[in-house]
Amino acid sequence: MRHAVIMAGGAGTRLWPLSRRMRPKQLLRLFDGKSLIEIARQRLTGIFEPENIWVITSAHYLDQIADALLDVPRENLIGEPMGRDTANAIGLAANMLAQRDADATMAVFTADHIITPQDQFAAAITAGLEAAEAHAESLVTYGITPRGPHTGYGYLHRGEKLGDLVYRVAEFKEKPDLPTAERYVASGEYYWNSGMFAWRTSAVLAELKRQMPENAAGLADLAANWTRIAGTEACAAQFGDLAKVSIDYGVMEGARSVLLVEMDCDWKDLGSWISIAETREADEQGNVPVADNAMIVEGRNNIVVAEDEHLIVTLGVDDVVVVHSPDATLVCRRDQVEGIKSLVELRKEVFGEEYE
Repeated sequence: MRHAVIMAGGAGTRLWPLSRRMRPKQLLRLFDGKSLIEIARQRLTGIFEPENIWVITSAHYLDQIADALLDVPRENLIGEPMGRDTANAIGLAANMLAQRDADATMAVFTADHIITPQDQFAAAITAGLEAAEAHAESLVTYGITPRGPHTGYGYLHRGEKLGDLVYRVAEFKEKPDLPTAERYVASGEYYWNSGMFAWRTSAVLAELKRQMPENAAGLADLAANWTRIAGTEACAAQFGDLAKVSIDYGVMEGARSVLLVEMDCDWKDLGSWISIAETREADEQGNVPVADNAMIVEGRNNIVVAEDEHLIVTLGVDDVVVVHSPDATLVCRRDQVEGIKSLVELRKEVFGEEYE
């Protein structure tokens, strides 16, 4: 049977002050009244049955996720006691899924993207599931057809073609400099690494055991006892002892057989206020209000964000980002948005856990 796992545990610190420890970016309703987790769930309609959709997230967010995804069974929501990166999130979900369905095919999705058009997304996902089922020992990753020489993404180099949309992965590439990214895109042989996957659950568990044996053993034990220990200090201690590593470094780059499925979609990774603004149409002056009540007067290239009805007015300023939340307001230059993550750390030094 085919199952989907949505990873929704990220903190989204670069979207402070709206994204907070207890209400991260995937729960913000900034997209026509919908949140990213709701959009991620809707993308899976017609591909997976609701009872076969799982979410792995922080234990702090379980109630909010359950309220947002009413058709997903509560027992399919897995609450990590702490973040230990994607290899452990995926490994825990795979072990728990395998207990229910020993012959499962599993696809993994993220909850912080906007992906269109839906029909091409669905076609690529289906092709990946079919490839995973036909090549039972292989791991499948989805590569986004690049829209330009982006230097903020990892890249996948395709190898031998195996079928429609399906290739072997020749090589994983880290985030390149601009000349290298331009060369990759010009060749037509490279794809953005999407962070989405498909595989037989048995295949990914076998690779985890081969490459990360201590983590694999710990994750299997946690899953076997999850209903008894979830939410306990013992569970947190055991999960916290796992080596923190991403699925790319821990499993994919060293896997014996990795296939690539081409996904020719418009794919936006929503990790900053500028990327959030790119989901909206700018006005003639390049201003983007991500708010119900905003006035941008005599200004250009500004981004104004609010989730409530609070009125925000700017006058005579250019190239700034203004983000309002009930207890904190951010004002920064557009070219400084990547520094928000460091700003959050500085705020913690000054104010402790307040405003977190």
